[in-house]
Amino acid sequence: MLMALPLVGLILVLCGAWYLVARILRFSFLTRLNETRPGLALLAAVGCLVPAALFYLINVETFVVVFLHLVIFFLLCDGVGALVNRLRRKKPARYTAGYVAVALTVLVLGAGWFFAHHIYETDYTFKTDKSLPDGGLRVVAISDSHLGLTLDGQDFAKLCDRVNAHSPDAVVLVGDFVDDDTKKADMLRAARALGELETTCGVYFVYGNHDNGYFNYRDFSPDELRDALTSNGVTILEDRRVLLGGSVWLVGRQDRSVPDRAEAADLTAGLDGSDYVILLDHQPNDYDSEALCGADLVLSGHTHGGHIFPLGPLSRVFGINDNVYGVQERGDTVFLVTSGVSGWAVPFKTCAVSEFAVIDITH
Repeated sequence: MLMALPLVGLILVLCGAWYLVARILRFSFLTRLNETRPGLALLAAVGCLVPAALFYLINVETFVVVFLHLVIFFLLCDGVGALVNRLRRKKPARYTAGYVAVALTVLVLGAGWFFAHHIYETDYTFKTDKSLPDGGLRVVAISDSHLGLTLDGQDFAKLCDRVNAHSPDAVVLVGDFVDDDTKKADMLRAARALGELETTCGVYFVYGNHDNGYFNYRDFSPDELRDALTSNGVTILEDRRVLLGGSVWLVGRQDRSVPDRAEAADLTAGLDGSDYVILLDHQPNDYDSEALCGADLVLSGHTHGGHIFPLGPLSRVFGINDNVYGVQERGDTVFLVTSGVSGWAVPFKTCAVSEFAVIDITH
């Protein structure tokens, strides 16, 4: 069954390409040529798809996203155009639906490119009655940098300069710091930038599902990643907790992809109910257990805020994640999912923006 998927995918791509070429031949600059020299018109129509095909140079996933947007917008505009023409009872002089489809594709993906490559700051303030050091705590959360897609090591270093400007008490990296094809030079530069962060309580990291890599085609090993982080003063939390200061605990869970990771309740066992507990879990998929374990604030990433529409809404409908973006409360626990500073494979964000979160915990 799985072996048939590439064949099915190829057939769908070919059908989509045939449909797009047929639609392009309806543009006025090709209709007349198609009447006299159909072969040349067909070649010109295929050539119009070359700009979309060039996205294959980034990766196949990016090409597929661009291709699907073209097909979907042409289908939608053709459907709406047919309905309008039927109501007007008049055949249009030009293929307006096609021009609108191209414009929508460029507009949506252009905006998606911008929002993927420009990192915003999102501020949150959470109040508690529990004891806090010096009356408050500022935590900056960075997730899903996926180094190499929309930002390299130097870009990440500039991001760290922005983080430093907020004088954080702690900086937490909530997984997927690197990707399956991240270059070692970028990883080392970004790790060095983490070592240059100025905090009062330290820099902490939990693994995401991509950090150890699914395939062995990047030029550094998981051990080299670990060494780069720890040698730059980053504390890796793998199913363990540390005291940030006063009575504030930071708990880091291994990623959901690790089959024998600890239960949330085991990680908070023995803590005083008056302690403030921040729990880091890359994937937002265990809210019920984490709400019962005594955590006050749970930070996650992984979803990229939905990344490409309609993945965000669909994941909500089908319950793939407990949350896709933003704040949710269950009992006394606040859950926050950040869209992250980048995303996986596709350098567009049409369902969210890239961001880092500045979190103030106060009385």
